[in-house]
Amino acid sequence: MTSEQPPSAATAAVLVKSVEMPEGSQKVEELDFNKFKGRPITVEDLYEGMKHMGFQASSMCDAIRIINDMRAWTDPETGDKTTIFLGYTSNLISSGLRGVFRFLVEHRHVSAIVTTAGGIEEDFIKCLGDTYMSSFSAPGAELRAQGLNRIGNLVVPNSNYCAFEDWVVPILDTMLAEQEASKGTENEIYWTPSKVIHRLGKEINDERSVYYWAYKNNIPVYCPALTDGSLGDMLYFHTFKSSPAQLRIDIVEDIRGINTLAVRAKRAGMIILGGGIVKHHIANACLMRNGAESAVYINTAQEFDGSDAGARPDEAVSWGKIKIGADAVKVYLEATSCFPFIVANTFAKEDHP
Repeated sequence: MTSEQPPSAATAAVLVKSVEMPEGSQKVEELDFNKFKGRPITVEDLYEGMKHMGFQASSMCDAIRIINDMRAWTDPETGDKTTIFLGYTSNLISSGLRGVFRFLVEHRHVSAIVTTAGGIEEDFIKCLGDTYMSSFSAPGAELRAQGLNRIGNLVVPNSNYCAFEDWVVPILDTMLAEQEASKGTENEIYWTPSKVIHRLGKEINDERSVYYWAYKNNIPVYCPALTDGSLGDMLYFHTFKSSPAQLRIDIVEDIRGINTLAVRAKRAGMIILGGGIVKHHIANACLMRNGAESAVYINTAQEFDGSDAGARPDEAVSWGKIKIGADAVKVYLEATSCFPFIVANTFAKEDHP
C-alpha cells in the first residue's frame, strides 16, 4: 500500500527553515515562584522575573531601567543630576496613586510637575473630605440626585467641593488684596498658575498634600489649564464678588519658567502618566533643548487617531522633543496598575532597601 505524502506546498509553508538567532539574543524567561519558596517575595524579585517575560511586563520593566538610569546619571563636570519632569492627569490624584506622587515630591525625587486643574484641586479637596470607592456602572442619574460625583469607580461627595469653596475663596480674597496693594511698587505682584499653586500648598499646611510638599521643597508645579475645573469655577465666581478689581493670573511667565528649566538642564528625563496637556507641555518644554535624553510614557491611548496622547516616543523624536537615540519606552497600562511597582523598584528603593 502506497503511503500518501502531504502536499509539498503545505510542507513548505509549515516547515519554513529558521535562520540562526543572532548571538546574545535574549530568551523569554518565565517567572518561577518555586524559586522563592520559604522566603517572602520582594518587588525586586518580581522585577527580575518579569523583565524578560514579554508584552507589557517587559515594557514596564524597561521603564524601571530607564528611570534608574535617570536617577544614576551625574554630570562629570558639575555634579548636576538629571532634571526629571513628572506629569500626571487629574484622575490619578483622585485615586490612591496620590500617595505615590506625594512620596516623590516629599523626598525631592522630581524637579518639576505638570498636571491639570483637577490634578491641583483634588489634592486639596482630599485634605478637606474623603473620596470613596464606587463602581464604573453606578447610574449617573442616581448619583446626581444624591449629590455624588463619579470619577471612574470612585465617588466624591459634592459637599467636598463646597468645603473647597469655603477654604479657597478667602485665600483668593487675600491674594487679590496683595495684588492690588502692590500696584505701582517695585515689588508688584504678578500671579501665575505655579505661584497660585505654591500659595495654596502653603495655606493647606497638611502633610497629606502633594502641593504642601511642593511648597516646602520649592518644586514648581505647572498647570497651564488651571481654570479647567472646580478651581476655575471658584475663580469665575470670585470675579463677581471682587468686581471691579480682578485677580490676574499670567500664563506667559510660567511658560518661560518651565522652558527655562528644560533649557538649563544638563540632562532631561520625562515621566508622564496619561496624555493630553500634561504630556505635551513637558515634551514641548524639552523641545527647547532639542529633546529629552530619556522618557517614560504610561498610558492606554492609541496612535491610530493621530492624537498626541496616543503617540509613541518615536513621534516626539520627529519633533525634536525627545533626542535621537534617547532611551524611551511607552507602557500600555493604566497607571494605577503599574506605577506603584515602578516606584517601588526605583525611587523608593533608597528609602526602603
